[in-house]
Amino acid sequence: MTSKVICIVLGGGQGSRLSPLTATRSKPAVPIAGKYRLVDIPISNCLHSGITRIYVLTQFNSASLNKHIKNTYHFSSFSDAFVDILAAEQTPSSVSWFQGTADAVRQSLHHLAVHDFDYVLILSGDQLYQMDFEDMIKNHITNKAEISIATIPVHANDVPGFGILQTDENSLITQFVEKPKKDFEYLKSDVSDEMVKQGRYYLASMGIYLFNRKTLFELLEGNDRTDFGKEIIPQSIPSHTVLSYQYEGYWTDIGTIPSFFEANLGLTDDIPQFNLFDKNYIFTRARMLPPSKVSGSIERSIIADGCIINANRIYRSIIGIRTRIGHDTIIENCYVMGSDNYQTLEQIQESRASDSPIMGIGDRCVIKNAIIDKNTYIGNDVNINCGGKKLEDGDYGTHTVQDGIVVIKKRAIIPNGTTI
Repeated sequence: MTSKVICIVLGGGQGSRLSPLTATRSKPAVPIAGKYRLVDIPISNCLHSGITRIYVLTQFNSASLNKHIKNTYHFSSFSDAFVDILAAEQTPSSVSWFQGTADAVRQSLHHLAVHDFDYVLILSGDQLYQMDFEDMIKNHITNKAEISIATIPVHANDVPGFGILQTDENSLITQFVEKPKKDFEYLKSDVSDEMVKQGRYYLASMGIYLFNRKTLFELLEGNDRTDFGKEIIPQSIPSHTVLSYQYEGYWTDIGTIPSFFEANLGLTDDIPQFNLFDKNYIFTRARMLPPSKVSGSIERSIIADGCIINANRIYRSIIGIRTRIGHDTIIENCYVMGSDNYQTLEQIQESRASDSPIMGIGDRCVIKNAIIDKNTYIGNDVNINCGGKKLEDGDYGTHTVQDGIVVIKKRAIIPNGTTI
């Protein structure tokens, strides 16, 4: 069944709400959980579901994403499996960049057309969830749908942030309203008893779509509609069989710094909502790194490979690959992304001789409620976000502040003794 499915992962737009993490990389390329990239989530869901023909559509800041895909997803030469990049391109028939989700797929249809498939699965590259797409495909075929949309029940407070769907007794979608702000009680749908107990009566689109091949080509060819959520889906409901596939597991759209921060720190819970330690593990680039070497106290934290940690205390934090942390340092509620390479002993000695920071985090630092991007140099005796009062939002050169979360920018140098 899944052999008749081809998948498109949308690489995302500029990702401005996730800035500065997206200053030099696309959203799907942002590191998550210390060793993965966001794009690994939808691709892993596909591979575990038996879907092995995957295109990733890219446009903005795509170099690191392209490199990650190229270095990660390799298949046997005797297999028709692939994970390939489709970058935005100018052609004789299209001289513009992607104008939206539907336009991105439209401009890529000629690449899809050469394959044998019956269904197209369209996914976002910046969401955190675990889903068996095979079940969604079976549901689509059984109900003779032309379009299926994965939906998740949400609270009334969450409704203004989503496209909300209303369904009938057969789970067919009868209405779609994009981000309703008020007077939306009429949009309640039938949900499970468990969802009723939690007060989650409204079905939000997860941005996961399954189309019949013929339907997708008919809806996209010969018109200029650019977006699935705002145009294609709402306009298809009166004329097509559009089915809701209701999902009740963990799912979050990583669109802002606070949502990204909480999704990562949530992985340190005793029983996290998103389970990294599952048979459906996440595929990512294999690195030949040494095991981490740790001194000091570590509580409720995730430590990736290749770290050298001499901290006094690490609490509820994620420490990414190749991270160095100095003596007597305290890290609380932080995501430290790590480094792309190690400094040599000679480089470290030169830095210490000139009293400049080495790559990583120095001695006697106190860092709380922060995201430390890759390849940063944080000196000794640095204090970040530990003064007790909420910092004012803004961009301060080496770092930004959003909702009380300090984000140290990629390759930033924070001198010895700095207080933020």
